[in-house]
Parts: sequence; C-alpha cells; structure tokens
Amino acid sequence: MSAPTQDFDPETPEDFDSAHREFSRLRAECPVAHTGALGGFWALARYEDVKRAATDSATFLTSRQNVVPKVAFTGRRPPLHLDPPEHTPYRKALNPLLSQERSESFAPAARRLAQRLLAPLVARGGGDICREFSSHLPVHIFGEWMRMPGHLLDPLHDAGRAFVLAVHMNHPERMKETSLRLYEMARELIRMRREAPQDPALDPTSALLAARHEGAPLPEEMVVGTVRQVLLVGIVAPLVMIGSICVHLCRHPALQQQLRDDPALWPAAIEEFLRLYSPYRGFARTPARDVTLGGRTILEGEPIALLYCSANRDESVFPEGDRFILNRPNIAESLAFGRGPHNCPGLHLGRMQLRVAMEELMRATPDGFSLAGEITMSRWPEIGPLQVPLRFG
Repeated sequence: MSAPTQDFDPETPEDFDSAHREFSRLRAECPVAHTGALGGFWALARYEDVKRAATDSATFLTSRQNVVPKVAFTGRRPPLHLDPPEHTPYRKALNPLLSQERSESFAPAARRLAQRLLAPLVARGGGDICREFSSHLPVHIFGEWMRMPGHLLDPLHDAGRAFVLAVHMNHPERMKETSLRLYEMARELIRMRREAPQDPALDPTSALLAARHEGAPLPEEMVVGTVRQVLLVGIVAPLVMIGSICVHLCRHPALQQQLRDDPALWPAAIEEFLRLYSPYRGFARTPARDVTLGGRTILEGEPIALLYCSANRDESVFPEGDRFILNRPNIAESLAFGRGPHNCPGLHLGRMQLRVAMEELMRATPDGFSLAGEITMSRWPEIGPLQVPLRFG
C-alpha cells in the first residue's frame, strides 16, 4: 500500500452506534482514511468523494475488487464484478424484471409471507426479528421473483445465511464452501430453465439465457455467475435494515406509535431509514490510475471502500445527519442504493419489502415492541444487526 498509516481499525468490536461514531470522526478528521486490516484498503467517508467514486466508472473500477473484505474467491459474477460496457448486457436483461410496477406486483405475496412469519413470534410474545423474520422474508420474496421451485427456498436461506456468517467471521475457507453451494443452486436453476424454458419477460434466468450481446449468447459461466450473484445480493440488506429500523423504533417509542397509527407515513419513513442506516460500507472500487482525494494519493490498484453509511450522514449534505427527520427535504440525494452504473437494480423490490415488512410488524404489535436482549452486529461489508431480540407488548 502507498500509505502505511492506520487511520482506523475496521476489526474493532462494534455495538449499534460505535461504527457511526467512528465514521463521524473520519468525516471530520480523516475523510480519506487508510487501514492495513482486512487486506489493506482506503475508505472514503464524505458524501462527495463516495458519490464521485461510484459515478466515475472509468477511473474507479469494480472489476478488480468489488467488496471489502475480498469475498469473491469462486468466479466472476456479473453485473457487479464487471465494468461498463461489459456489465451492460446483464443489467439490460434484468432491469425490466425489476421495474417498480413489477416489484409492487409481489407485495401481496410478501404481505402473506410476513404475516405467516410473524404469527409464531406473536404467539410467543416476541423473538429475534432478524433470525426468525428478516432473514427469511427476502429469501422467499426473491424466490418468488426468481420463480424458484419451493424445494430450493430453504436450502437458499440456509446457504445464504451461512455465507453471510462466514463473511461476518472473516473465514475465507467457509466463504468459498458456502459460495460453491450457491453456485450449485444457480446451475440447477439454469438446468431446469434449459429443460423447460419460461417467458423471459417474467423469469430472470430465462431472460439471461435469451439475452444476446453482439448477436451471441452471454457466456455460460457468466450467466451462472449472474444467477449466483442474484441469489444472494438481495438477501442481506433487508435482513439488517429491518433489524436497524426495529432498534431505532425501540429507542423512539413515540415515532413507533406515530408510524403504527398512520401507515401512510411508511414510504417516507423508509427513505429516511435507508439514509440513516444505509446497510453497506464495504462496496469497493479500484482506481485505474493514481488519484488524489482529500489531499491523499491513492495508487493504481489499491482497493477503496465506499462508506455509503457514512456519506449518507455527511452533515454538509444532510443537516443533523445522525437524526431521523421524516420528510427530509433533500432525501433524494441519499446514496442508499448507490449511484452510477452500479446503482442497485433491485431498489424498488427492496423498498417494497421494507415497507410491507414494517407495516405488518406494526399491525401484529398493536401494543408496541421493545428490545429484549443483546444486539449482535454484522461486520464488513455490511453494517447493521444480525440479531435483534424483541418483546411484543
């Protein structure tokens, strides 16, 4: 690395608030920070730097290392692992299937699923909202979107959670093992679609198989990688986001009751929660040339983490950035779903899941909910809780 300094330690044990305090310090004192931990990387803490790196895909590449810590040991997975224009055919195939209209069409199924998952927690008077609710909900919603057969959903949940925990424990061998299980599921799904093709306008796997770039099909292993990426990428963020929202509402019972009394406030509330608790800090870029940011020179090839969770609390853009402010005037500036060619294609599906999940949780807990034990936090690249025990009533 070009800088031997240790401006922060990403491996310090964290509670729900400590990482945000540290990122606030970095924004004020060291907005372009370096650490030798997790393989060594730079971190951008301020809004404008993160936005620039996310938007300028010619300078800041995603094809060399796309996440901190490095977790891609088992092949390239479009579109995240490719730069434009190489990534474009994969986004072109998937984007129509992730439109707002299509995403909202899954809301009734999401609502029924949320009610079913919450029923045993209601019967017991509470439970771990992450382990028992938000780790299952996105798997099944993505299963609906992917049109996956039912027998693959529980294995997808188990493999996805195992991969997340392996990343959480920074266990490379376990990451490889669980990633290969997800690859096996991707290949099985592709085999099924080849044997019994479905409408590409409805089925993501069939859309990828039907896609053409310069007249040729997309490479087989790249299609496998894309399906593997899609199977997992939409699972983790809702898991930790629902946990973060629940912790916040436990700390602010008046807001909890306000949102319970007026469900029409949830769309705006979701946007502010996404800003305040953006679930990623480890999406990475690698400069294609030496660059200078914040007076520090980052050499070509050195990984850079985009601290979205810090950028979205940057006080120069979001006054009182550590506070929840419903209907914040400039909420559209939020980087919760990224920017540029690698902005999250599933943003509409993600918003729908969060809204439905919280509406149903409020409906299931007319007497409120509160924390009932210790919170377990995720580690890089996510930020947010993996365990949030709640008491209903």
